[in-house]
Amino acid sequence: MAWNFSSGKPVYLQISERITKSILSGEYSAGQQLPTVRQLALEAAVNPNTVQHAFAELEDVGIIVSKGTAGRFVTDDEQIIERCRLEMAEQMVKDFVENVKQLSIDTDEAIRMIREVSL
Repeated sequence: MAWNFSSGKPVYLQISERITKSILSGEYSAGQQLPTVRQLALEAAVNPNTVQHAFAELEDVGIIVSKGTAGRFVTDDEQIIERCRLEMAEQMVKDFVENVKQLSIDTDEAIRMIREVSL
């Protein structure tokens, strides 16, 4: 899996978003152990401190938990996972709305487009 970073957002946030998406999509299941900081740093070709920062963000949200020397794991709390799923979806919708507004597309037209694409 290739790691391509954009310049518009800090790398640690991009890493944390990617891990979150992997959890929410089921790539990592509840209770599953995550790769180590070193493993992810090598894979993403970033400094381990960057991955550590991303993990700290995810721990603050509660979507991952640290179990000391055993490593980091996806939370078993399905409510936290669902809350994160809804928050991410809401942010995607907000981004979409902002982008279509910049194109002077009204809400009805945007909804029509969504329906058409989702069929």
